[in-house]
Amino acid sequence: MAVQKKWIGLGVGGLLVLYALGTLIWLANQPPILSRSEQKDPLSGYPLEVRFNPIRDRSPEKPGDEMITAMQQGKCPQELADWFKDYRRQYAVFICKSEEQHPLVSWSLFDREDEPPLIILHYHVTRRDGQSTYPEDLWVTTMQKDGRWVATKYGALY
Repeated sequence: MAVQKKWIGLGVGGLLVLYALGTLIWLANQPPILSRSEQKDPLSGYPLEVRFNPIRDRSPEKPGDEMITAMQQGKCPQELADWFKDYRRQYAVFICKSEEQHPLVSWSLFDREDEPPLIILHYHVTRRDGQSTYPEDLWVTTMQKDGRWVATKYGALY
């Protein structure tokens, strides 16, 4: 009787391992977004729920997070240094002034649009305005340049 329980336990354990491996293989072949809810926010039009692939390639998301972190730390002029050298100068001045007046408190990625060669990252953010805080959405566009991902656009509604 003890031998049968041992074999049953091994069989169940083996099935669980095969199921886990099958799930990982399936996830590896899926896009970064597994699903978006049909329900949309009435104001923004964004889906209310987005399910990310837990094993997605996050390298396009890293420059977006780095840019937002720099904005939060007050390093806007350094982060947008290249923008001050070209046609985006006025936009960079506006962003840095606005970020100073409405600093970021927190943020979280809530959606991602893969439109090769661009990836648009959508964030829910909390900003401080004097003593109070308020929610807002912003987006960062990334693309691959010279084999690495870089942030190319920062969009926020102030």
